[in-house]
Amino acid sequence: MSRKVLVVEDEANIVDSLSFLMKQAGFEVLVARDGDTAIRMMQRRPADLVLLDLMLPRRDGYEVCREIRSNPEWASVRIIMLTARGRDLDRRKGMQLGADAYITKPFSTRDIVARVQDMLSPER
Repeated sequence: MSRKVLVVEDEANIVDSLSFLMKQAGFEVLVARDGDTAIRMMQRRPADLVLLDLMLPRRDGYEVCREIRSNPEWASVRIIMLTARGRDLDRRKGMQLGADAYITKPFSTRDIVARVQDMLSPER
C-alpha cells in the first residue's frame, strides 16, 4: 500500500514539481492549494506526510499545522514546512507548533524526496 503525501502549496510550478517527484518516488499524491482545503482533505483521506507552505490563502500553514497537531487521530502524520520565511523566529514557531522539519525555499528537490522517504520509512 503506497503512502500518501499531501502537498499544500499555492504556487503551481512548485505543486507540479513536488507532485511529479513524489509520484516518481512511489507515493500517492494529494494536492491542496489553500489551508481550508488541506484540512478538508485530511478529514476525508488523511495523509501520512504533509508538505506544507506557510503563506497560503484562507488559512496559513501555521494554522494548518496547529489543526493537524490538535487532532489525536493525526498524531502520526509527519509535517515538513516548505517556506520562503527563513528567519529564526519563523522556524522556531513552526517547530513549536509541531512541524517535523522546516525547509526554506529555494530548496533542493532531491533533498526533499530523501527527507520524505526517510520520514516515511518503516523503521521510523
